[in-house]
Amino acid sequence: MVKILDDTLREGEQTPGVYFDGHIKLAIADLLDDIGVDIIEAGHPMVTPDIHLAVKELANRNLKAIVGAHSRSLEKDVDLALECGVGFLGIFYCVSEDRLNHVFKKEITSAVDQIAKVIEYARKANPNLLIRYTPEDTVRSKFENVVSASVAAVNAGADIISIADTTGFMIPGTKNNFYDYVNNLKETLAKNNCNPQIAVHCHNDRGLALANALDAVRAGAGIVDASVLGLGERAGIVDLAQLIIALMDIDSESTHWNASKLMELYQLVSRYSQIPVPAHFPVMGKNAFTHCAGVHTHAAIRNPLHYQSLDPKILGRKMEVSLDHMSGVSSIQWALEQLKIELDRDHTLRVLESVKSIGQKGRTVDLTELNHIVQWIMKEGN
Repeated sequence: MVKILDDTLREGEQTPGVYFDGHIKLAIADLLDDIGVDIIEAGHPMVTPDIHLAVKELANRNLKAIVGAHSRSLEKDVDLALECGVGFLGIFYCVSEDRLNHVFKKEITSAVDQIAKVIEYARKANPNLLIRYTPEDTVRSKFENVVSASVAAVNAGADIISIADTTGFMIPGTKNNFYDYVNNLKETLAKNNCNPQIAVHCHNDRGLALANALDAVRAGAGIVDASVLGLGERAGIVDLAQLIIALMDIDSESTHWNASKLMELYQLVSRYSQIPVPAHFPVMGKNAFTHCAGVHTHAAIRNPLHYQSLDPKILGRKMEVSLDHMSGVSSIQWALEQLKIELDRDHTLRVLESVKSIGQKGRTVDLTELNHIVQWIMKEGN
């Protein structure tokens, strides 16, 4: 069964201008727990005292999800994270030759020694800790470096190796694809007597984060990082709602998520991140289950599956019909039924004409305005 690590409170706060106050973080975490995510990465305690306090509060909230912290490959970071009482620790260190040579001024052997030393230190400090090691920018790093660092990390006590597509580099169906990468890494690690859980952290720079994550799952990755609204650095990462819906379809065992809580979660995160949910956003957008064109609405009203592959009921939502210049008679009749209004065909056509006229001005007609239109037309007929 695929597990989800929600990164809204850590990666999400790397979105420019986004920060959640402590009480909002608790509310977000509670909803994530209700939805059923497996791991909540609460933040990097070393960044600010407020983040440190929030991580500590979340770690002691007795959630069903494992609460985790982010950490550089430094003992002081590990100490601060463990002082919070977290059950998960994500340690990262880049093994790219370019970064090692020009930023860290280290050889790969020295970097691997540091990674192993810090992981061993964390394991001794808390034998029950779930430890993840991430070779930052994994997929663009020299594969041999990734393997040597991962083998050393597992031997030192890491439970999870996370493959990070830090720049959104991977493209399914090309030579740079997650399916092959996950398979190659798993096979190579197994040859070194290492069988860690494999996680993936996919950035969305090319709009392919979800596709890459699902490619990785197909190859056996067991943990996928995601965030509400796909928040994160630059173009963000995998969107949580889209991932859940996809996994519910492709993984028969992935049925434990309570998708009906997603709308409440997205409204909360949107409000306090001050980032609107785009109207056309898959799954959670206002228009995700709204039909517009007359041909579409005529068929969808008879059977939503004609133009929907998702059931909005699992999200606590319902099918909607947009009233604008694209509307047909069936759209008007559907809307009138919602208002419990009966009109003859002549008046229905006059209402349709009015709706189309308004739609050509660049807006839609809601049910309240439709009711006003009906009353106006009925008065005109008297």
